[in-house]
Amino acid sequence: MKRLTALAFGILASFTSAVQAGSALEVMEDRGDMIGWEAVGRLDLPSGFCTGVLISKDQVLTAAHCLFERETARKINVKGAVFRAGYLNGQSLFERRVVSYTMSPEFRYNGPIMMAKAAALDVAILRLDRPVSFLEASPFKIHQGHDRADRVQVMSYGRGRAQAMSWQPECNVMRQNAQLWEFDCDTTFGSSGAPVFAMEDGRIRVLSLVSGNWQTEAGENRTIGMKLNGIVDRLSNAARPQGLPQVSSGAKRITVDQNRPASGAKFLKP
Repeated sequence: MKRLTALAFGILASFTSAVQAGSALEVMEDRGDMIGWEAVGRLDLPSGFCTGVLISKDQVLTAAHCLFERETARKINVKGAVFRAGYLNGQSLFERRVVSYTMSPEFRYNGPIMMAKAAALDVAILRLDRPVSFLEASPFKIHQGHDRADRVQVMSYGRGRAQAMSWQPECNVMRQNAQLWEFDCDTTFGSSGAPVFAMEDGRIRVLSLVSGNWQTEAGENRTIGMKLNGIVDRLSNAARPQGLPQVSSGAKRITVDQNRPASGAKFLKP
């Protein structure tokens, strides 16, 4: 455990202790609980599920490693993937099929134990077959204060809680560096891609995504998420259908995979 932790977090430069543990999970047991969270959903994949969040009318943000088979590390076929917004006990607020995805060409998935470099790029944008109307859900925006957060909250599905979304209204930033966050949020298999929210100018924004988790020697849960910085803008532009205007970001060219492949949640385990 110590050896892998050192490998994964050797780049971490600072540590901030939390004054108190995160709050308990709250299960969203009825539709009324989901008001305001309609843009978060379960992402059903050919070999499992992850969590995703709507960031535009036809784009869902999730973890890139969800698009690979856990054991073989091969990409899945996204044509079998479905985003089920507000999924609860077999019913969704709305559903959309995934038609393509975009991720950084530098992301490498070599199995369930990922090192820091891979976790920092563990971001994918899925393009949906039909736009979501504003009557169905309001997409979340990305937090712009990439280094400013102390307390966060997370919405996720997971193993043992796959039929209803769980909300942890408060967990802590334990440490961070230029690429990664570490939180004390309660996540598990299936929570990959779940949005980690923080307040910005009085509004809830997506600060990070769940990339993986691990346990300390004391048995405390730790969640790892990447700093989104400009990666979402770059991927979002690259994911737009050809012929639509793109915003220049000065970034490297990103490739779009139309047909290749997800597996259920896989986690970074330092």
